[in-house]
Amino acid sequence: MAKAAYDGAQTPAYFGLDPDAALAELGAPMETGGFAQMAEACAKGRRDLAGRGLGEEGRKSLRLFSTWEITRYLIPVAQAHFRRVLRANPDLPQGRSETEGGAKWFTLDEVQRLRAFFGEQGSKAKDYLPYRPEGLPAKVVAVANFKGGVGKTSTAAHLAMSAALDGYRVLVVDLDSQGSMTSIFGGRVEDEWGTVFPLIARHHARHLQAANQGRIDRGEAPVPLDDIGDDALKLDPATLVQKTHWPNIDLIGAQLNLYWAEFQIPVWRLQSRGWKLWDALADGLDQAGWLDAYDVILLDTPPALGYLTINGLSAADILLVPLGASFLEFDSTGRFFDMLHSTFASIEEGENVAARALGREGLAFEWDAVRAVLTRYDGAQQGEMAALMQSYLGPTLSPHRQDFTALIGQAGEQVNGIYEADYRDFNRETYARGRETFDATYAAFKKLLIGTWRRDELAAHAEAAQTQQAAARG
Repeated sequence: MAKAAYDGAQTPAYFGLDPDAALAELGAPMETGGFAQMAEACAKGRRDLAGRGLGEEGRKSLRLFSTWEITRYLIPVAQAHFRRVLRANPDLPQGRSETEGGAKWFTLDEVQRLRAFFGEQGSKAKDYLPYRPEGLPAKVVAVANFKGGVGKTSTAAHLAMSAALDGYRVLVVDLDSQGSMTSIFGGRVEDEWGTVFPLIARHHARHLQAANQGRIDRGEAPVPLDDIGDDALKLDPATLVQKTHWPNIDLIGAQLNLYWAEFQIPVWRLQSRGWKLWDALADGLDQAGWLDAYDVILLDTPPALGYLTINGLSAADILLVPLGASFLEFDSTGRFFDMLHSTFASIEEGENVAARALGREGLAFEWDAVRAVLTRYDGAQQGEMAALMQSYLGPTLSPHRQDFTALIGQAGEQVNGIYEADYRDFNRETYARGRETFDATYAAFKKLLIGTWRRDELAAHAEAAQTQQAAARG
């Protein structure tokens, strides 16, 4: 229906609406069962979309990588030399061509074998293998913000893929019951027993066992272990880890039932006042041996400061906080940092009252590095806001800004991540720009990663030297 003119201009769309026409479009009221129908419709759609990226065995498959990609992005060697090395070493992966005399393509597993060969046989002046000090544990990285829509999950996923392409062994842990990260990596989780929930339950059960031993020694009745704790103690943590279509990325997935942890954890806390619930995930990662089995452990946290997020932040060595260059996201992120301070200061204060009374060392949380990261950045529109944010946050705001490009938009509409996309599906210039901004994001992250490892490495050397000197004097 045409809109009437008002003072020579068209009236707004919300003027002149017909109640009967609105009623005709309204449809019937929805009852509770309608949500189940909507959920099933979404599930069918998700399976359809995910299925488009699945291989013959019903799982996601990773694309191949061309000689051009390998020599430009993955192994720092000239194409001509790369080909000479392959000809001289027929036992190495030789790749496959899609056409007679066409470019050679390799799986990421084959790229890893080639990288290892160049690392052993190639020039020592080149970084064929990523920096990783021996004898030090993996770095745990949490990506967190309690505002949704800031690119938290996509940033975490692309950092995991970047690190994997760089040669690191990566474990991705999905702490968000929405399970978006799990979907990105093709994970399948039946219930909460395939998530981190049993790790937390196991941690509480072990605390309760130790506390009960103390009660028995004092002649008191023990607190019975519930069925959840009993089952968690029997569970092998290795069963939680899923292989993904990336050969060097493993996954601990999430699904809706993981949210039950937010209700169960406070029940356990009331039952066991001395239980350090914030240590549950950190201790679980350590006791399962994953700090030695992997190089980087990436935690994707829920968009809320609940018990799962607190566990993720407490376990983290590095904290990344994605946000957009807007007033609302800047304001929300400031409140997030304020809540972090209140939460962890409260934990420290509560623990240290008891520690001082017992003459023990107090609790002090510490992170190797904390950085806010601007995502989906549009320099033409957001430059002034970004500069203002930088002036207030200083070095806490990473100077690198992850630009929004057409490739990010196109990849975001697909099931696959940017690094999973075949560059031939895009305009070459678009692909190069899109890849460049994510490569730069990874470079900024890698500086934090290797810088914190180097600090730990030098500290370990200094401690070893002091020990040797003390032994010599003794």
